[in-house]
Amino acid sequence: MPTNPSSIDVLTDSPAIRQAGRSLLSLALMDARNCTLQLLARFEEAVGAGLSIPRVDHFDPPERVAGHIAWLAEWWLGRNPQRGLGFRSPADGPRLPSLHRQADSWFRHVGAEHWPELGEVRGYMLVQLESTLEILERAEETDDGLYLFRAMLHYEDFIAEQLVAQARALGLSLPVGSAAEYAAAEPLNLPATRWLLGAPANGFALAIERPQWQVNILPFEIDAQPVNWSQFVEFVDDGGYDRSDWWHPQGWEWLRQASIPDGRRGPRHVEQIRAAAGGVVINWSGRSVRVSGSQPVTHITWWEADAWARWAGRRLPLEMEWEVAVHQRQGRSMRWGDVLEWTSTRLRPWDGYERDNWAVGTALDPQPHWEMARVLRGGSISTRGRMKHKRSRRFALPDRDEAFTGFRTCAL
Repeated sequence: MPTNPSSIDVLTDSPAIRQAGRSLLSLALMDARNCTLQLLARFEEAVGAGLSIPRVDHFDPPERVAGHIAWLAEWWLGRNPQRGLGFRSPADGPRLPSLHRQADSWFRHVGAEHWPELGEVRGYMLVQLESTLEILERAEETDDGLYLFRAMLHYEDFIAEQLVAQARALGLSLPVGSAAEYAAAEPLNLPATRWLLGAPANGFALAIERPQWQVNILPFEIDAQPVNWSQFVEFVDDGGYDRSDWWHPQGWEWLRQASIPDGRRGPRHVEQIRAAAGGVVINWSGRSVRVSGSQPVTHITWWEADAWARWAGRRLPLEMEWEVAVHQRQGRSMRWGDVLEWTSTRLRPWDGYERDNWAVGTALDPQPHWEMARVLRGGSISTRGRMKHKRSRRFALPDRDEAFTGFRTCAL
């Protein structure tokens, strides 16, 4: 990101991009593609021009992930005569030929065994973006006319986050800085309220953020900022990873299994975590780095967050409590945006939910994860500013920790 952003940069990297017209949307799409290509270059620099990255955890090879961004955008925009229908554009509608004769065999199916070299992927991505921008110039400046363009921007920004997480897992240099240090602040007390949950009908929103609905919220107390390393060290020093009574039974089973190969004693990437040993040391881009105790905990599973809350005599917030708090108390010690925050809410569709056809088969499709995944709110240091929307709704399975995930708690 630019160190001294212009007014255009600020607008294209703002959550307001969800309602952006053609001009700003065109700039944002170019910005997102530049970011993706820069991330690919980091992988290439690390392992040489051949770019043969080993499979790590849940990650696919980066050249295939990046190529799928271009393929998905071409499938829904360049090749889709019904793109003007927006959200309701059918998945099984007619499609025009691809810009690349092998694109479908390379990128359409997640389990494909073969994919091209990085140079060919990069060429396909550039040609596809040029075609998309030409189509965008002729698109109707309505929510339907621009919906799929906004959706493809959101998907590319999301995949950029995944590429950063993959680079983190491999110990490569990262294009993000560390999280901010938070001064201690007292928890916030919020009164009972009736809240309109979810994203408005205009502009872009994921299917899991729609439609809006009224919910009654009881009075609650919530942390003003995410739990930090100093707080988490106390849990570890008190035997947090040794006592089952603080863990959900499934979480305890996950911990026992996770501890077999490497003896898990703290969140992912932690090399040392004990107050007596000087606090917390993490692996950052292949180097051992001591972190400040006032920085938020990162790369933590839902199981660990839940266990800490039980140990502290507190609980994880409901997603609607989190949303109310950031709307009503931001600027009054309510800090967010450095870590994606776990909530206690299980992922469920809201009444009136309509599936995003374009997201089917991608990591943004919630359908395979109903009831099992937990809702994440906010954004992290690897999240583009335009994705840090107060009503943004994300999700992950409770054992996932590759993203910059953290948490805050509420009083029981």
